[in-house]
Amino acid sequence: MIRTEALTKRYGAVHAVEDLALDVAEGDVYGFLGPNGSGKTTTVRMLLGLVLATSGSIEVLGRPMPASAHHVLPDVGALVEGPASYPGMSGRANLALFDSMGPAGTRASRARRVDDALDEVGLGGVDSRPVRAYSLGMRQRLGLAAALLRTPRLLVLDEPTNGLDPQGIHEIRDLLLRLNRAGTTIFLSSHLLAEVEQMCGRVGVIDRGHLVLQERLEVLRRPTGRLQVRTPDIAQARSLLDGQVEGLDGQDLLIRYADAAGLNALLVRGGVRVEMLAPERRTLEDVVLEATQAGSDRVARS
Repeated sequence: MIRTEALTKRYGAVHAVEDLALDVAEGDVYGFLGPNGSGKTTTVRMLLGLVLATSGSIEVLGRPMPASAHHVLPDVGALVEGPASYPGMSGRANLALFDSMGPAGTRASRARRVDDALDEVGLGGVDSRPVRAYSLGMRQRLGLAAALLRTPRLLVLDEPTNGLDPQGIHEIRDLLLRLNRAGTTIFLSSHLLAEVEQMCGRVGVIDRGHLVLQERLEVLRRPTGRLQVRTPDIAQARSLLDGQVEGLDGQDLLIRYADAAGLNALLVRGGVRVEMLAPERRTLEDVVLEATQAGSDRVARS
C-alpha cells in the first residue's frame, strides 16, 4: 500500500528526511513514531504529494506518487497537521463542499455520505453552528469525517486523536480498528504510544530523518528473559533467589530465571505467596526510547 525507496527531502543544508524505506502492507495498522522534529509530518506530506521529494521514490496503492496523484488520492483519506475547514461554515456545510470536489454523484448520495461520515465520528447530532465555535476535539472529529467520506482503501492520519478526551480517544480507536477489519489500511502517526500499542500491528520509528526501526509490534515486545513476580513476602523471596533478583519495586520483583513453572514451584515450596508471575516484556516506550537519540524539546534555564 505504501512503499518508499531512498526517500529524501532536503531544505537547503538541512536533511529533514534521508534515505527512507517504508513498507506498509495492505491490511496493516502501521504506527509511524518518532520525536518532535524527526521528519514524520514531512514524510506524510510527501506520501500525499503535498511536498515534493528531493530524491527517491514513493508508491501508494501500487502507483508512483505524485505522478499518479489523480488516480491514487480518491482512494486515500487523510488528516494531516490538523483538520482544514472554513471556520465560518458549519461542519456539515464543510463536508458537503469537500465532497462536491470529488467524483460526481447525486445530491442525495452526497448528503448520505456526509451524514454517514458524521455519524461514524460521533458528530451525527451536530447543529448549524460555525466550525469556529467547535472545540478542538470536535474539529478533530470533523477532519476525520472528511477523511472517511469516500470509504478510502487507505487512511493516512497525523495525530488523529489530538484534542480528544479519554472517551473520545477510545471511540476513535474503536472506529479505526473497525475500519481496518473491514479492509481499510491505516498509516498512523502519533505521539500517544499507549494508543499505538493498542492499535498497531507494525511500527516504524524515525529519528532525525532516518528510519531506525521497522518491525511487527509482537517482535519488538518480545520477552526480555526476566520474570515479574508480585509477592508480599519480598525478603523471603530474595533469600531464596540470591543473585537472581535484578529489580525491586514495592511488592514486584524482576528475576532472571529461565523456567516460569520452576520458579513458581521453588517459591511456593519456600513458603512465598505468589500473587502474580509473568514474563517481562518490553513496552513500546522502551523500544522507541532505545531506538531514538534525539532529546526532548524541553528548554532548560541557562
